[in-house]
Amino acid sequence: MSSPHMGGAEEQFVKDAFDTNWIAPLGPNVNGFEQDLELFLDHDCHVAALSSGTAGLHLGLVLLGIKPGDEVICQSMTFSATANPIAYMGAVPVFVDSEQDTWNISPALLEDAIKDRIAKGKKPKAIIPVHLYGMPAKMDEITAIARRYDIPVLEDAAEALGSSINGRRCGTFGDISVLSFNGNKIITTSGGGALVSHNEGVVKDARFLATQARDEAPHYQHSQIGYNYRMSNLCAGVGRGQMQVLAKRITQRRSIYDQYVRHLQGKKGIHFLQEPGGYFSNRWLSTILIDPVVAGFTREELRLAFEKDNIESRPLWKPMHMQPVFAGSAFYGDGTAEKLFEQGLCLPSGSNLKEDDKQRIIEVLNTVIS
Repeated sequence: MSSPHMGGAEEQFVKDAFDTNWIAPLGPNVNGFEQDLELFLDHDCHVAALSSGTAGLHLGLVLLGIKPGDEVICQSMTFSATANPIAYMGAVPVFVDSEQDTWNISPALLEDAIKDRIAKGKKPKAIIPVHLYGMPAKMDEITAIARRYDIPVLEDAAEALGSSINGRRCGTFGDISVLSFNGNKIITTSGGGALVSHNEGVVKDARFLATQARDEAPHYQHSQIGYNYRMSNLCAGVGRGQMQVLAKRITQRRSIYDQYVRHLQGKKGIHFLQEPGGYFSNRWLSTILIDPVVAGFTREELRLAFEKDNIESRPLWKPMHMQPVFAGSAFYGDGTAEKLFEQGLCLPSGSNLKEDDKQRIIEVLNTVIS
């Protein structure tokens, strides 16, 4: 559905690591990859390259001072990696529903949740919005609410490298932000992520904690609990090569989305997520909603038809408040995420889709629609 797509330069960066014996979780490629990301994100950002986006979210919560029992507001409709680090901290997730314009956290429901938690004597200690499938969340409204109640924002931009709002890149809106370079992302380092902040001290602390929090001493000395979360020099070499084709990958993903729109436009009961004014999505994954009453078929019937022809598609994320592992967690919603999960499907979206692959996809779509 979204497989890795190499650009060609990755091999040379990795070869350089072998030739210089930089086979370690530090090295020139790590430094270079961080600088490449800082230049791309712009907006006076600092970057720490890490082993995964999940590691970035975990470190973000550590750096924000989250303690056991603290409440953290989290977007309900997301991948579990957004919510799991809250549990790592012994903290308590409070889930908030989506809104229909972007499918991301609803600012109105976010403020309702904050007011209610404060009334219950448990002011949330952080807010985690997510940019689903590359579509930016309503960050201007979210950050305004966060400032009003003095709550830091941990921005999950794992799916949104290259997306923006009025020209400002996703990954630069939070007090701390996180990127992912997992194998299925728009660019990959095989496995990897990054922590981003405008505060250089925060990123310096992240690097310290990510390398086992080793104090400056000739021996191994530790005054804090640390983590083995730094990116390897080999993986960073892949990332440096991938950064050279990022703009091309965004164009390719958006082109695939446009092809789906052209083919399905006017088909009854099928809806796409449009970009609000000033919003730019990298279209990491192309997604549709299927109203079975109008379309005459369900999301699941289309998914099974694809599966029968060995084509991968997948339902939208199952909301966290519906997950067994988070049963009983507080949830503020109006049913939006549940309906999106019920009707939504992620279509094959890889930038390396071949023309015959696209033709097979269209044939299945035509068969089901007809």
